[in-house]
Amino acid sequence: MDGAVLMFIQNHLRADWLDGAMRFYTMLGDNGLLWIALSVLMLCFKPSRRAGFAALLAMFLGLVITNLILKILIARPRPWLDLAELLPLLEPPDPHSFPSGHTCGAFAAAGAWSRYLPRRWMKAGAVGSAVLMAYSRLYVGVHYLTDVLGGMLVGLLCAWVSVMLVEKMKKHRDLL
Repeated sequence: MDGAVLMFIQNHLRADWLDGAMRFYTMLGDNGLLWIALSVLMLCFKPSRRAGFAALLAMFLGLVITNLILKILIARPRPWLDLAELLPLLEPPDPHSFPSGHTCGAFAAAGAWSRYLPRRWMKAGAVGSAVLMAYSRLYVGVHYLTDVLGGMLVGLLCAWVSVMLVEKMKKHRDLL
């Protein structure tokens, strides 16, 4: 099923006019660049400080769990190594596919932001940007569907742990 999803996207949903935009968007997630930059910006303003701090903590946890533990233990090869007919739009330096680190970072940030951002449209934007990141990883052909689902799960769990820790800190000290 994993391979069939990628082949469907490649054969029926890819479009020349969209390829560049998807490559650009997926590269914004390299090293968590987009999510880290937005979270650091949130630290500068008191109303969004908790959101920024919780997201940075969630992304750090996600990095450790995804890139330093799960990818190494599972060592699932990238899709194009198993699917000869798959034409990836870019080739990441990391040879391991499961779980998706880009998706984990996006959902870790979005999950934390969704708890603390004051406006519904902000929460929707956070979740929408994370879903778009997950889809972009499939679109460019660098992850299987189960890789992205695994990244979503790890990211959301890290966001939940991060929010719990921030709430605990808030009760004991008025640091955040």
